[in-house]
Amino acid sequence: MANVTRYDPFNIDNVFDDFFKGFMVRPMRMEGLPKGPEIKMDVHENDKSYTVKAEVPGVKKEDIHVSIDGNTVSISAEVKKESEQKEGDRLVRSERYFGQVARSFSLGSDIDEGGAQAKYTDGVLELTLPKKAAATAKQLTIN
Repeated sequence: MANVTRYDPFNIDNVFDDFFKGFMVRPMRMEGLPKGPEIKMDVHENDKSYTVKAEVPGVKKEDIHVSIDGNTVSISAEVKKESEQKEGDRLVRSERYFGQVARSFSLGSDIDEGGAQAKYTDGVLELTLPKKAAATAKQLTIN
């Protein structure tokens, strides 16, 4: 037997429930739009340091900036890409991209900024981030 429910068309509480039912339930995809550059990376840890390898292809090392604040590391780069196709003296196509890409992440322990090193080779930024020595507890003697 079907359940019978009473419907009141003047009840304002149910008006918006029915109106928005199913609205924005399905995820939206932005397919077909060109994706901007991304910084993809690997992070390895040992007892004394972290090693980060980040892909930043097509960027000059002067345009890459790394900052360390406690256990948070931020990498940013200014990306400049230009390509032109010419037929004789006539420009047929020109594609340009100027922008900035950035990525920040937190590590498990604080970083010793003084011992941190960075190397950029073949589009891969390699960071060696030594861990800060843990503060040892000091036992006080009572006089």
